[in-house]
Amino acid sequence: MGRADRQSASSKVPAADQALRILSFLASQRGPVPAATIASALELPRSTAYHLLAVLQERGFVAHLPEARRYGLGVRSLELSSGYSRQQPLAHLGRPLIARLVDQVGESAHLAVLHGRDVVYVVEERAAHRPALVTGVGVRLPSQLTASGRALLSALPPAQLRALFPDAAAFVGRTGRGPSNYRELRSALQSARQRGFAVEDGEVTEGMASVGVAVLDHVGWPAAGIAVTFPRENIADADLPTLAEQMNETAAALARRIRGTMAGAAAG
Repeated sequence: MGRADRQSASSKVPAADQALRILSFLASQRGPVPAATIASALELPRSTAYHLLAVLQERGFVAHLPEARRYGLGVRSLELSSGYSRQQPLAHLGRPLIARLVDQVGESAHLAVLHGRDVVYVVEERAAHRPALVTGVGVRLPSQLTASGRALLSALPPAQLRALFPDAAAFVGRTGRGPSNYRELRSALQSARQRGFAVEDGEVTEGMASVGVAVLDHVGWPAAGIAVTFPRENIADADLPTLAEQMNETAAALARRIRGTMAGAAAG
């Protein structure tokens, strides 16, 4: 379905479109917000916003905080998130693309998502005759040490990044290498933005390196990170941009599948 078709469909069912826009807006906020803020941000008449919020509240998708006069996501929205996790659509959509990437570059690759300050791996495809990695499906690693994690972090707003890494205790190491404070992390992410991809070298596993790019969803939020991991001697520094270009093609394909947008590691 093209953009014009989607616009046509939403114009035929405006209430559904407006309700979904409200939920998307609430999901993008750091906390509950007043109804007036919702109406203003979405350019809705206040009466319409209140009516839609009332229905969403009745169905449990929105929670009303009467003392604060604010609205936030309700328990049913959490159930949607849990259902999404159970069905693992991102893994199903991404697995064939990651497998194709491995065939193209001849190195192992994986797909990861942010979970707090960690990345969680949802897909891993190992290339033939390559060593086993620590990035198996379900494994969690500190995001600031991994290429996929840095690609994802580089797409976050500064305030969100700072909230994830408020102090030195937030920085966990593995090999004694990698960012150990907020200043070093910001520098690493700035380098990733300038290059258009993230890199880690021996910070997760000695002798191994990775290149990472991010996939953004329809509201510009980092939905997943794609990384290729390889023995350091296999790929020269001069060849990393070429590898990243191939990865960006995979990221763009996955972004289209989730109806998102792709900006490598350089978003934000």
